[in-house]
Amino acid sequence: MSEEKIKDLEKQFEKRIERDEKIEPKDWMPEKYRQTHIRQMSQHAHSEIVGMLPEGNWITRAPSLRRKVALLAKVQDEAGHGLYLYSATETLGISRDEMIDQLHTGKAKYSSIFNYPTITWADIGAIGWLVDGAAIINQVALCGASFGPYARAMVRICKEESFHQRQGYEIMLTLSKGTPEQIAMAQDALNRWWWPSLMMFGPRDDESPNTAQSMKWKLKRKSNDELRQQFVDQTVPQAELIGLTVPDPELKWNDEKEHYDFGPIDWEEFWQVVKGHGPCNKERMTARKSAWKEGEWVRDAAMAYAEKQKTKNLNKAS
Repeated sequence: MSEEKIKDLEKQFEKRIERDEKIEPKDWMPEKYRQTHIRQMSQHAHSEIVGMLPEGNWITRAPSLRRKVALLAKVQDEAGHGLYLYSATETLGISRDEMIDQLHTGKAKYSSIFNYPTITWADIGAIGWLVDGAAIINQVALCGASFGPYARAMVRICKEESFHQRQGYEIMLTLSKGTPEQIAMAQDALNRWWWPSLMMFGPRDDESPNTAQSMKWKLKRKSNDELRQQFVDQTVPQAELIGLTVPDPELKWNDEKEHYDFGPIDWEEFWQVVKGHGPCNKERMTARKSAWKEGEWVRDAAMAYAEKQKTKNLNKAS
């Protein structure tokens, strides 16, 4: 393809983005656009799958049958979200095996939040309330992403995430009305998950290498800092309502700007976790690699069955 033709296609592509048209898999797109979506969508898929691990080991230890069933349903939802997103990413010409290999080799990342341990039952509440709450704020904006398969996947995922957030908040509400030990456990969980939840939105806008381009292509509709501020403004009143204290001595309401001012984030901790030096990075990857290896026979059996059914259907048709 000539350079002139490529420039013409790029101009047409940019106009489509400006008109808020959805870009579909078979449409022409710049290679950088494709690669940017592969990176972000696969990272999102990996986060859903790895995100099952901190909560999965609490299913058998949940305090009641009701809690067990609800948590099991949530973890199952997260597996489904990963499958939606892997499938959507495959439309860009990358195989699922390649994406999984990138995760296992460290080439692809997942959300830093899932490298923190779940020490008590209250952590499950904090994850639902804070982590899924942060995810909703980020993902509602993604429902308007320019790439069609991603935007459509996010519509369903956001609906299910809203259930997860309510589930987590209800756990924290119940604990906050309990014994002094339960109240202390809820406060301790908030103390440990608050700052990592703020880090979930990514680095500051002036230090994010991908934000500007993602905003231009309408992969993102709001910047990292805008989303982080929205999360703080939404979550602080929720904490106050159930009698918990956000662990930030600099937190205060700003009448002039009509939002909460909050203290500095420990970005050194964020980058250490991203680089693989968080509390549970090695544990998470060991668990994922082990699950992938142990599940190989299931994948092989499923493929063999699918091939058998395909052959059977072809024989019937002939």
